[in-house]
Parts: sequence; structure tokens; C-alpha cells
Amino acid sequence: MADALSAIPAAVLRNLSDKLYEKRKNAALEVEGIVKQLTAAGDHDKITAVINLLTHEYTYSPQANHRKGGLIGLAAATVGLSAEAAQHLEQILPPVINSFSDQDSRVRYYACEALYNIAKVVRGEFIFHFNKIFDALCKLSADSDPNVQSAAHLLDRLVKDIVTESDQFSIEEFIPLLRERMNVLNPYVRQFLVGWITVLDSVPDIDMLGFLPDFLDGLFNMLSDSSHEIRQQADSALSEFLQEIKNSPSVDYGRMAEILVQRAASADEFTRWTAITWINEFVKLGGDQLVPYYADILGAILPCIADKEEKIRVVARETNEELRAIKAAPAEGFDVGAILDIARRQLSNEHEATRIESLHWISTLLNRHRQEVLSFLNDIFDTLLKSLSDPSDQVVLLVLEVHAAIAKDQHNFRQLVIFLVQKFRTDHALLERRGALIIRRLCVLLDAERVYRELSKILEGEADLDFASTMVQALNLILLTSSELSDLRDLLKQSLVNAAGKDFFLSLYASWSHSSMAIISLCLLAQAYQHASSVIQSLTEEDINVRFLVQLDKLIHLLETPIFAYLRLQLLEPGRYIWLLKSLYGLLMLLPQQSAAFKILRTRLKTVPSYSFNKESRNPSTLSQDFNNMNMNMNMNEEEDSSSHNMNMSNNGINFASWLQRFQQKQHQHRLHSKTQARSFSRNISISSKEVKEAEKAEEVRGPTPELNRPPVSRSSRKSGPGQLHL
Repeated sequence: MADALSAIPAAVLRNLSDKLYEKRKNAALEVEGIVKQLTAAGDHDKITAVINLLTHEYTYSPQANHRKGGLIGLAAATVGLSAEAAQHLEQILPPVINSFSDQDSRVRYYACEALYNIAKVVRGEFIFHFNKIFDALCKLSADSDPNVQSAAHLLDRLVKDIVTESDQFSIEEFIPLLRERMNVLNPYVRQFLVGWITVLDSVPDIDMLGFLPDFLDGLFNMLSDSSHEIRQQADSALSEFLQEIKNSPSVDYGRMAEILVQRAASADEFTRWTAITWINEFVKLGGDQLVPYYADILGAILPCIADKEEKIRVVARETNEELRAIKAAPAEGFDVGAILDIARRQLSNEHEATRIESLHWISTLLNRHRQEVLSFLNDIFDTLLKSLSDPSDQVVLLVLEVHAAIAKDQHNFRQLVIFLVQKFRTDHALLERRGALIIRRLCVLLDAERVYRELSKILEGEADLDFASTMVQALNLILLTSSELSDLRDLLKQSLVNAAGKDFFLSLYASWSHSSMAIISLCLLAQAYQHASSVIQSLTEEDINVRFLVQLDKLIHLLETPIFAYLRLQLLEPGRYIWLLKSLYGLLMLLPQQSAAFKILRTRLKTVPSYSFNKESRNPSTLSQDFNNMNMNMNMNEEEDSSSHNMNMSNNGINFASWLQRFQQKQHQHRLHSKTQARSFSRNISISSKEVKEAEKAEEVRGPTPELNRPPVSRSSRKSGPGQLHL
């Protein structure tokens, strides 16, 4: 300290802390001259003493004017040191940088000015202290005083020039500093950081692209800034980096893909669009590097396919197609299970387009990696079944295509049908709304006969008799009406002619026995008219209920459709198809006379030619006479066909008597079930009535409930009158 005092006159030291800027400036010039002389003399000990004096007595002083003088003095000393200033920077810089956080804005301003002058002198040597300086500049960029901010900007530009000229700058040491600050929300700091990223990226010798994953998320974060200028700067920087990625032979796609996936789900539209654009380019350029990230990328793409912004939807769809076109194997890191999980989760997405693309992905994976997908079947099967209740018909059809692809082998086929029946059992609304669509589509995608056989086998032993009856009626209606099942109807028409028709007829019979109307329809379709008549005759009073009549009404209307044209043409030969007539008349007798179905069927039967009832041509005067003659002919036919040989020939070896017995047993089970349900319902009603009576009785014992919050009234004050209760 003594050396410094001897080197610098007292007047200079006094003026250095003066409140007037001009006096401080002149004193600083004196210090500059003194340091120059000491430098020329090589007396660095005295120079060190001068710097210590300026630091401890001035820059660390509690007096603001002293601190200002100390800063201007340190800058002057650096100028005086000139080329030899570098060896004293360790002393000079700390007090200057420390002053950047001074509570007095003027002190902070002089600190910027001082560091600016120091930087001009030392230039390249400045780089070795860059991280400390950068940290200080970052804080100053958000200073509350506009003058300090302006001074900081000038200093920042100078430092940038120094860095771009230097070959000593260490990007590896700088990146952690940058990464720590990328998520700062202050707009001035954000502008400062983007400015540095842009400048450093423009330097050929600095590889900012290699470190892009370290600050990419921060840049994307700035895209949603409230300041338009910051958004523009961040977008410009990102665009430049994307162009460099396209031209670079070596890029770390993986780490950046993770960031992009998160940003693709941003609430900000511009951020989403930028992220999905980058992902699109990555899918095109990334190649093998991106294989392990396909599941994450798909998770980002699928929701964007239904984005509210069209430009995002367009890019997302293009990316989705690019990704699906890439054929990668599990051995290359392609995670089938992870992609399946993403597709499964997106099946519950609120947007139809996303659900559709998820199903396309499952279908694609089934085609390319069937065994791997089947190994995850338990994870996705329930979700696929739930999707059958989707409000979109297109989604349901695609779900069925996936189910059909899974069900190519017998085990999975049976599992599908079992689960489908369970789904219908627990969700009656699905059966009502979508049952026909689901069954018809499965019959197209899989073999229709195979589907119906499996359904029949499962329903035959169904414990829930009400559901079994409903399901069989639905299947029967589909069989009778669907154009997709015309081959099955043709097969059933051959039931009494060939073995294939007979086998299919019998495979349905046991389960169709859950519904008497379904059995009658099946027999009419199979042209087993005599058995149909026997079934009708076997019906009891309990069988003729509202449900039966509703089903019968549907059948009568179906008899008038093209599907049953063959049956109506057979009525032209009543002598040959006498059991058909008896069956139809039997149905007619079961219908209420005032119903529309009764009138339709009666009108149809009136058109049957009367001349062919027997061998003699005649014109009966009434329909009843025709029916009597028909019964006579049927009795004759019964006698003629009494031999077992003729019966086997006409029935294709089917023991209809045995099958009729099975039908009657099944119907007996249904009647017992209905009676049990009726008794249970009555018992519940009785229990409820009993509970009500017991409650009323208990109420009478307790007496009336006192009114709450009401003061007691003396007995003498109560007056009886009309409509009043005596308590």
C-alpha cells in the first residue's frame, strides 16, 4: 500500500473520488501516465500495489463516488499497462465484474465502461476469463436501468467481436453456461442468449451443431414467448440449424428427437408446427439412428394428425406415412411392443383421425411382425374389443380388420369369438347398435360359415338364456337379410340335398333352439317345411308371447323380400310343397287377425293357385275349403311317406324327431327360466311391500316426528279447528 501511495500523489487520489466526473477523469489520466512509467521501468510490484489500492480503497468502498473512481482508475491502469496488461488481469477483472451487481446504477454503468476499455486493451487475453464475463453480461442484459442496458449492449458487441476473432475460445466450457440459462423467462436475457447462439454458430471453427441438443429445448421454449421479436429470433436460429442438419453428414438425431417429441405436444401452435416439421425432416434423414425412437416419434405424430391447424395436420400425416414406409426389424432396435403400446393408448384419443391411424399401425405391425405382435396380444386385446363401441363406423370396421388379421389361426379365432360374445353379453347396446355391422364384417373378413359355426357352438351352452335368445335372434336376422351371407343361405337351401348343407344346418340347430322363431326361420331357409310345421305345432301357450310375435312379424315381412322369392315360387306347386303351406297357415293362425302381418300373409296365401291342391282341376269357392282339401292331401302324403327308407331319402338322413325333442327341451329350459324370474320379481315386490308396511308400523309406534327448530307449545294454547291435527 505504501508503494502505491508513494507512486500516486495525494491530490490525484483525492480527485479520483470527487463527485465531479471531470475531476475523476483527469485523475484517471494521471493514473494511466503513472502506470505507463512503472511499466516502462518494469516495476510490476508497484503496479500491483496501485491496482490493490484502487481495488480495496476505492472499488470496494462504501462510498459510491469512490467506487466510480476506482473503476475508472482500473481501466486507466489497464490502458497504461498496454501489452503487459494480461499478467494483471486476475487482479483487475474481479472488482470490475463485482461492480456489475452494485446497487447504484451509475456504478454499474461505470463498470460496463471500465470493462469495455479493459477489453479493448487485452483483446484475445480476455477469452481466458470469458465465462465470468459472460455471466456478468447475462445479468446486465436484464438491468432495470436503460443506460446500463445500453452500455451492456456496447460491451456485448465488443466481446462478441473478440470471441469470433479468437482461436482460444472453448465451446466445451461455454455450453454448460449456456444450457443453465436457456430456460430463463426474462425477455432481455432470452434475446441476449439467442444473439450469442447465432453469433457463435456463424463462426466456422466453432461446432455449435454438435452441441445443439444441449440448448435445443430452450430455443423451442422461446417460440411461445409473448414477444414477437424473440419468437422471430428463435425461429430464425432454429431454421438455420435445421438447414445445417440437412447438410451435415453426422448429427445426433436421437437426443434431439426426445426434445422434439415433447415439444410436439405443446399448447402453443407455432411450437407444435415447428416441432412436427423438424420431426418430419428427422424421419427422412435420420435412418438407423432413429429406429429406437420410433415409438416416441409415433406418440408425437398421432395426436397431431387431428390437430386443429391444417398445416400441422398435413405435415403430421406426411410424417406418419414416411415412418410407416420404413421397414425396420426388431434386431435393429425396432421395439414392436413400444409401438403397439403407443397405438393402443391412442385408440382412446378423442379424435377419430388419430384412432384410425392407430389402427392402421396395428394392422401394419401384424403384417410385418405377426409373431411379435401376437406375443403382446394380451396387452391390446381388451382395448381392441372396447373399440368396437367406438362412435365412428370407420373405426369399428378397422378394428374388425385388425381382429380378423389376429384371428387367422384357429386358437386366436376362437378367442376372438368368445370375447366378442362376452362383449355382447355385457354391452347389450353394442349388440343392438353395432351387432349386425360387426358380424357381417367378420363374415367378410373371415369365412362366414366358420364364424357362424363358432358362434353357434358357443351359444349352444350359453348359461344366460335371455342373452342366448337375443343373440340367436340377432344372428338369425343377419343370416336372413345380409347380402354378405347369401352363400350361407344357398348352402342351407341344400340341407336336404347334400352333406355340406346338412352339416351346416345341424351345426346351427342346437343354438338356434334358444329361439322358436329362429328355428322356424332356419327350417324355412333349409326347406325343411315338414319339420317347420312340427315346430309350429309344438309351440305352447307360454311360447306365444310378445317377443315371439314381434319376431314373427319380422319374418312375415321378410317372406315378401327377394331373399324368399324361391319360397313364394314354390307356392305355385302347393301339391308338391304341401308342408310349406301348412307351415305358413300355422303361422297365420298364430298371428292376431288385426295385425298388419296377418293381412300380409293372408293376402299371400290367397294367391296360391287352387287347381293344384289335388289331381282334379276344380275351383273351390272359399279358402277354408282349399285348406280342408290340403289337409286331406297331407294325410295322404303322411301315409305314403311312412316307410323309414322314404323318410331318410327325403330328409337327407336327418333324424328330425330327435332334433325336435332337443328343441323342445331347450324351450322347456327357457320356460322354467322365465317362471323363476317371474317368481323372483314377485318376491322382491312382496319384500318391498312388507318393508314399507313395517316402516309405517314403526312410524305409528314412534309417533309423529317433532318439527325442528320450533318452540314447544303448551297444550292449553292449542286450538282445534278444521284441518288441524290434535297432538
